This record gives sequence, C-alpha cells and structure tokens, in this order.
Amino acid sequence: MNRRKFLKAGLLGAVAAASPISISALDSATRPLSGGRSGRLNLRFFPYELQLRHAFNLARSQRTTTPGVQVEVEYDGLVGYGEASMPPYLGESVDSVTRFLSSLDLSQFTDPFRIEDIHEYMESVAPDNRAAKASVDIALHDLLGKIMGQPWYKIWGLNPEKCPNTSFTIGIDKPDVVRKKVDEASPYKVIKVKMGLDNDKELVEIIRSKTDVPICVDANQGWADKEKALEMCHWLAERNCLFVEQPMDKSAIDDTAWLRERSPLPIIADEFLQRLPDVRRAAGAYDGINIKLMKSTGLHEAHQMATLARAMGMKVMLGCMTETSCAVTAAAQLAPMVDYADLDGNLLIANDRFDGIKIVDGKVTIPDRPGIGVELIV
Repeated sequence: MNRRKFLKAGLLGAVAAASPISISALDSATRPLSGGRSGRLNLRFFPYELQLRHAFNLARSQRTTTPGVQVEVEYDGLVGYGEASMPPYLGESVDSVTRFLSSLDLSQFTDPFRIEDIHEYMESVAPDNRAAKASVDIALHDLLGKIMGQPWYKIWGLNPEKCPNTSFTIGIDKPDVVRKKVDEASPYKVIKVKMGLDNDKELVEIIRSKTDVPICVDANQGWADKEKALEMCHWLAERNCLFVEQPMDKSAIDDTAWLRERSPLPIIADEFLQRLPDVRRAAGAYDGINIKLMKSTGLHEAHQMATLARAMGMKVMLGCMTETSCAVTAAAQLAPMVDYADLDGNLLIANDRFDGIKIVDGKVTIPDRPGIGVELIV
C-alpha cells in the first residue's frame, strides 16, 4: 500500500467520526484529476500581473500593478496551487522568480510529504528568493491537504472561530480618495492606515470624521525621528489606534527599542522581520511581529515563526502583499493563531484567479475545503 492509500484509509474513520467532510467528499478530494500516475512532483508556472483597483501609495513608493507568478505542483494527477507576489521592496522580480523555479528539479521527489527535505533542497539551490520558495511551499501545502482531504487549519488543530477581524488598508492619498476608501471599508471593523509622510495626522482626521472603528497604523519605516515617533504614538493612542507597525527604518534597532519602552501602543515589526531567526532578534525591540508568506518562504516556516513568537510572549500579526486569493487564503489557515490579521490583499486587485477567503462581518472566514481552501475560477 503506498503512502497516499495508507493516509486515505487511515483518515476514513477519523473523518467519519470528527469531521464535517464526508467519506465521499474525501474520495473526491483525493481522486486524481487525470489518468496515469507519475509518482513524482511536477512543477509548472507562468507570470501573472496583478491589477490594483486603486494606486497603492506608501511612504516610499507608488504602484498600480504588482508582478506575480502563478505556480502549480502536480502529483499523481492532483494539483496544488501557489503563487509568488513581488512588490518592489522585496527585491524579487518575475525574471528572478522564473529563473529560480526553472532551476528546480522537483521530479527527484517521489514523496510530497517530505516538505522539510524539499525546503532544504530549495535553500541549497540558491539563497534568498523568498517569494519564489513561498510559491512552491504554498502549492505543496495545497497538494498535501488535498491528498489528506483536509484544510490546513484542521491539520494543525486550529479552531476557525478564533480567527480575528481583518483590517482593510487605506494607502496614502488625496483627501477625496481617502474618503472614498473609507466608504469602501464600511464592512470592516478595523482600518489599516498607511503613513510616513507629512500628512499623517490629516489622514487620521479624515478617517475619524467618517468612522470611529479602530485603526492600526503602518508607517513603512517612514518616521525618521524617535521623538516624533513617540509623539505620534501618544496622539494615535487617543484616537482609538490598536498598534503601530514598523515606525522607523528597520536598521534603527536601538531607536525602535527606545520607542517601544515609552510607547502607549504596541510596536510591530514588518520590514525588520523576514524569516525564523529574525523572531528572536525582534524580541528586543518590538512587541510583536507581522508574518507574511512572501517573506517567510511560505506556510512551513510561517507556522514555526508564529509558534516561536507565541512562546516568547510576543504579539503575532498575519499580513500579506497584494496577492490573489490563492496566497491570501493560504495565509488565512494560520489566522486562528494570531492576534491581528491584515488579509485584504486579494480585495485590492481586480483580476483574482481564485475563490477562497471570505470576510464575514469583518472577520476572516476560512473555506472548509481541502488544502489551502481555494478553487480556480479563471
């Protein structure tokens, strides 16, 4: 009996006793999509540019599109979906991602469950390339969940009712555009405000003139002076702000630690934090971390990062780039573990290829589908 048949047989009793997924649903989820079985992993990918609904304005950049690469990993006729999204500051591009993926030989792996070995192999091929590696990792998790007939939040033993509300992001923009975006954010219970320019207070005042929902702030390293940053933290605390994300440059560790000791609001690491070893370094200067799959190389390491941060008493935030519902829904599998969620990247684009995560009454709602929980619609 091969591993897949063994897992399927072993899961039938557990599924019938403890899961809403029926035996017939499990059989459907694990049935090959095409004839013939290769017994090896097969990787496919293609570029896919994400079109943003509005120009995305940050303290240091502006863009109307985000380059991406869509990925499929096939095994015995089953297909797992993944993606790489590359906003400019990541330092990756369609060319670098496709070059890295072209260099991989996943056909050497006959057991898709050896995800640790596959990650070690990808690290040996080339350093960095975090979004490229994340695309493979996400597709592998989708594939493995389909083989097991379960979504990953169940495999990890997480309770979907513990998912937090997600924030809806409002970028730096003209006052009339900000007002329009506040109206668009009306279904959400938290608003994330991009800051880091001279009009930070004006943005908050516009939002407060239209709604009193809690806000959180992402300065994107835009505050250069620690005294000014502290003054802003006190000012924001009086206006129902939950936390401040990456207030100063990621290299300003001592100034950030100074701010953390005095700030009435939690300070969350974003650009400072990339992968697992950074979690311990962040503990000295930040109250919490923002985990993004495109930086962590995917779900495998993101889960480890969340577990470690929790063990160290840190706050955990789950974020995303501008992505399709593929990567955003994959990230949502971790949502029951976190304090804050910023999973709106799919809502900011006009050409989503997948159906996946839903926001119901402001709350992250994970689809009860095997794998990462998405269905291809385009």
